[in-house]
Amino acid sequence: MSKLLSRPSQTLLPDAKARYENLGFTDNPFPAQPAVDKDSQDPRINGDIYEIEIRRKELQKINNNFLKVPQSNPNHLRLGYIIDTSYIGRGNGKSAFLINLHEQIGKDYCFDISSHANKCFSLYIAPEPGGRCKTFPLLMDLIFSTMISSEILDVCLATIRLEALNKVNSAKFQEIIQRDDADIIKFLNNPKWYEENAIQMSDIVAAAYTIPNLSELGENFPLFLGKNTLSPELSTVDDFKEYYKTFIKKPSDKLDFIFSKLVYFFESAGFNGAYILIDNFERIPDFQSGRQKKDFASELRTCFFDGFYRNAKIGFYNVFLVLHAGVPGLISEAWSESGLDNRAPINPKTESNHIVLFEKLSKEHAILLIRKYLDEYRIKKSVVNKLLPFTEEAISYISQLSEYNASKILKFAYELIEKLVESSDSEIIDKAFVEKQEFHHTTDSDRGVPTIDEVQSEDLLKKVQG
Repeated sequence: MSKLLSRPSQTLLPDAKARYENLGFTDNPFPAQPAVDKDSQDPRINGDIYEIEIRRKELQKINNNFLKVPQSNPNHLRLGYIIDTSYIGRGNGKSAFLINLHEQIGKDYCFDISSHANKCFSLYIAPEPGGRCKTFPLLMDLIFSTMISSEILDVCLATIRLEALNKVNSAKFQEIIQRDDADIIKFLNNPKWYEENAIQMSDIVAAAYTIPNLSELGENFPLFLGKNTLSPELSTVDDFKEYYKTFIKKPSDKLDFIFSKLVYFFESAGFNGAYILIDNFERIPDFQSGRQKKDFASELRTCFFDGFYRNAKIGFYNVFLVLHAGVPGLISEAWSESGLDNRAPINPKTESNHIVLFEKLSKEHAILLIRKYLDEYRIKKSVVNKLLPFTEEAISYISQLSEYNASKILKFAYELIEKLVESSDSEIIDKAFVEKQEFHHTTDSDRGVPTIDEVQSEDLLKKVQG
C-alpha cells in the first residue's frame, strides 16, 4: 500500500486549546525574565507595556521643569538626575520609565508639549557592563554611535536638503512636501531621486552651505563632500561614521565634534535641543578611580556649562543620569571637587527641580501594574473584573513578598500563572493559592529572579558607607 494514503491510528483532539486559553489569555501576560531590553520584539520586556499612572508624578516633574521650559531660556536646566530611593536592588522600573520618556520626546520632538517652543530629539544611552565607558571620550563614542542607530542624522540630512531644494527648485519642493515624512527622508537621501528629477547635486550642496550655522562647519564637514568639485557626492550617515573614525583622533577632537560641530548641524536642521538619557549610570563610576571620577565630572561641567563649546554656550544638550540609591554617595566628592555640584548639586539641602526621586511602589501601583499586563494579553477585552485570575488580596501579598519591587512582582506573577495553568483544583490566584506554592518564602537567588539588566545587584548602602 502506498504510504501516501496511510493514516495514523491516533488523531489529534479536535477541541485542543492553547496553553493559556482556559485562563482567557493568548500567552502568559508576564515576562519570564523581567529584564528591560529596548530592542526586543517582546512587548513584555521592551517597554511597550507601561502603566503611566504608576509614575505620573515623576513624569509631570520632568515635563514641567525640563520639556516645557523653552530651550531659549538661558537658565533652563541642563543636567537632571533620576534617583532611586530604594536600596532593595534593581527592578524598580527606572529603565522602563526612561524608555517611555524617550518615546514621548521622539513622538513629536517636544513640539506639542512645549507649546511649539522647543523641537528636541532624544537619545537613550545604556552603557555596557564592564567599564567600557569609564572615560568621558568613551561615553562620547557611545553617544555618537547611538545618534547613528537612532537615524536622527538621516532626519537632519533630509531636512537640510529639503530647505536647499526650496531654494533650488520650488516646484519640486512643493511637490515633495505633500508626501509623508518617511518618504521625504527616503527620497532626499537617495541620489537616484535627484537624477530622476533632473536636479544637480552641486546646486543642492551649494544651497545647503548658505543655511545659517552650516557655514560654521567648514568644507571638510561630511555634509559637503566634494563641494568644490564638478560632481559633489550625496553624503550619507556612513560618511559621518567614516569621518568620525578617520579624522576624529584626539579626545579634544571628539568633544569639539559632538559639542560644537554637531550642535551647529542639528540647529541648521531646525532642532533647538536634545535629551541624552543615560540609563544605569553607575556602570561608569563603578570602574573609575577617584581621579577618573573627578576628570569625568570636570569634562561634564566644561561641555555642558562652562566651556567654549557651542553646547556650553546655549545649552543644546540636556542630560538625565539615572542613579541607583547608593550612586550619589559614590560620586558626590568628584562632583564637589570639579565644581559640577555648584551647577547641578547631587545632594541638595532642599527639594530641587533637577532631581526626580523614584519612590518605592505602593499596593495601588502594584495593582495597576498587574492589570496593565493582564489587559494586554486577554482574549476578551470586555471582562468585568480586570484583575482575574488574581484577587486584590493576592496582589497585595505578592507585593509584600516582593518588597514592592516591580521586577520581582512581574516575575512572581509569571510563576503563579504557570502554576495556575497546571493546577487542577483552583481557577483563581488568591492569597491561599500563593501560600501553597513552594517558592513563596524563597529568596531572590533561590527563585532565580534576575535583576533588571541581568547583572547581580549590590548593597549600595553598604558600599557607600565603606
